[in-house]
Amino acid sequence: MIDPKNISTPEQTTINADDIMAKYDKESAYRRLEGFSAKLVFVICVCWTLFHLYTGLFGTFPSTLQRAPHLATGISLVYLLYPAGSKLSSAKSIPWYDYLLALASAGCGAYHVIFYDQLLLRAGAFTSMDIIISCIAILLLLEAARRVAGLIVTCLSTIFLLYAFFGHHIPRSIFLFHARFTFKRVVCTEWLGTEGILGSPIYVSSTFIFLFLVFATFLKASGVGDWMTNLAMGACGGAVGGPAKAAVIASALQGTVSGSSVANTVSTGSITIPLMKKTGYKPEFAGAVEAAASTGGQIMPPIMGAAAFIMTEYIGCPYSTVALAACVPALLYFTGIFTNVHFEALKNNLHGIPKDQRQDIRHLLARGWYMVFPVIVIIYLLVAGRSAMTAALWGILACIAIWVVEIIRETHRFDVSQFCKMFIQGLNDSARSAISVAVTCGCAGIIVGVVTMTGLGLKMANGIVALAGGSLYLTMIFTMLCSLVLGMGVPTTANYIIQATISAPALVALGVPALAAHLFVFYFGIVADITPPVALAAFAGSGIAGSNPMKTGLNATRLGVAAYLVPYMFVMNPVLVLINTGNWTTPVFILMVIKAIITALIGMMGLATGFTGYFRTTCRPWERPVLIVSGLLLVDAGTVTDIIGIILFGTVYMFQRLRTGKVASA
Repeated sequence: MIDPKNISTPEQTTINADDIMAKYDKESAYRRLEGFSAKLVFVICVCWTLFHLYTGLFGTFPSTLQRAPHLATGISLVYLLYPAGSKLSSAKSIPWYDYLLALASAGCGAYHVIFYDQLLLRAGAFTSMDIIISCIAILLLLEAARRVAGLIVTCLSTIFLLYAFFGHHIPRSIFLFHARFTFKRVVCTEWLGTEGILGSPIYVSSTFIFLFLVFATFLKASGVGDWMTNLAMGACGGAVGGPAKAAVIASALQGTVSGSSVANTVSTGSITIPLMKKTGYKPEFAGAVEAAASTGGQIMPPIMGAAAFIMTEYIGCPYSTVALAACVPALLYFTGIFTNVHFEALKNNLHGIPKDQRQDIRHLLARGWYMVFPVIVIIYLLVAGRSAMTAALWGILACIAIWVVEIIRETHRFDVSQFCKMFIQGLNDSARSAISVAVTCGCAGIIVGVVTMTGLGLKMANGIVALAGGSLYLTMIFTMLCSLVLGMGVPTTANYIIQATISAPALVALGVPALAAHLFVFYFGIVADITPPVALAAFAGSGIAGSNPMKTGLNATRLGVAAYLVPYMFVMNPVLVLINTGNWTTPVFILMVIKAIITALIGMMGLATGFTGYFRTTCRPWERPVLIVSGLLLVDAGTVTDIIGIILFGTVYMFQRLRTGKVASA
């Protein structure tokens, strides 16, 4: 682990990570409970995790028997942990009305279990009790979403429900019109069937997403996360601008399993941002580097954010296909950030961390080479075609094995009771990390249910295409803007589900491969975390750096410019997501992939040098726009644009080489 005592900072500023997380991450603003209420929540969390481990090992229960208890427990935990208002988050006990709401939530889930057979036999012949329970469940879910995910999620879900109730009043000439549905049919379909709240999002959440969250928790607890950060510091810390480069690598490695831009920014940034400031980086740039890199962690294979698992259900492909398709775009994204950091350091003559203040990479590898074993297990099983649940379970077991080894190495003995306490605490932490995902997936299910019932998905797809006049570029721009706007107030998972239901079909209708279309909306839902005016990851980074939040957000946007370009690249050139649209032979296809990667990487360098204003030396006024244009041409898929881009890039390179050569000779 990195010892904070060995890291000297120019000023002694206490960074309260919990306060920053609570300010910028809605799901971190929970009650700090004590006494009986704390023990009650702890027991529920542990039992919730054990339930999912059991179903992962021995098989899931049929449809609603698996999904309803999963979601009901998540909603109950929201009422026990999250207050109705932010001013009440300091409370150390649970008010009586939240106990009642939690109990009601559990009762709505139990209704599915107790009356499972009757609900199957009735098959749509809903009773008065069915209607009452469904209404209560929907209201409880909406309020829980407001508490843990924010008001926007609740408002969106409510708008879609109102559309289902009153959409038949819209004039028939408007494409949003739909047939009349009774109140009973809407609410009961949403809660009692598998086409609404308990649909595919909750199915994925109640199966392999939860297990991967357990894996992420155990990976961190076993020390693998700290080892990754140390490794990044040892590998890049001594280079030009070393702390920033180390931050990029460490955040990429940790972000792939954390699934939260804000959480990763705070956890990794509490170490890397002070080091960057000490090296000489401006505070707003230091916070932006960490935010941009942490946000990219969600698109970093092999373990991407929760939305990536849901994507497999929408597309109908193995998770390994999604992970492999995301490899090249992730490479381009982090190359863009890394080159920006590199040239910024050259421009400002920023040196790395002295050798005596960073750990030796050879020692780290010799001591902890086995730390990569859990990730290798996950990758191998996914590539081998095993299910995501199987991969997650074996990954958890690998983490436990490493955990045991580390305890023995540190204490020279194995304390069973101490390990059991740590293990149970890991179960509790895993459940807490799953609460927000479960609730937001439930709210997204409301929207999916309405879209399915009314046929809104096809109508919106046709509407977007018509609005864009059949232009693919305009359709992509509209979809991008919608994803960014939604992402400013909606968690990534819910954002993706909404866009996958409404916007992605528009791209598919214009001939875009389904995988590329879904990755497109997935990307822009994620980069909303570094897009002002609501750039939560960047604002969290600014809280640690002590910088201006908006300036930090603008810097993060500049650093993450690749994330705004890469989706357009792989839509126009699906080779970048390993889709063979040209029916090329395997050798030719491999060559096309290599060519696309090389030109795109040069394009990333052109954009980085153009934005920073430094290449081999400080850029002249005309050189910066030429470099940016060359970068844009190179990220385009066309052969002609690639040739022109290389010529422009090479021209600037030669001019700067001649200029630096003259200076050196003088």
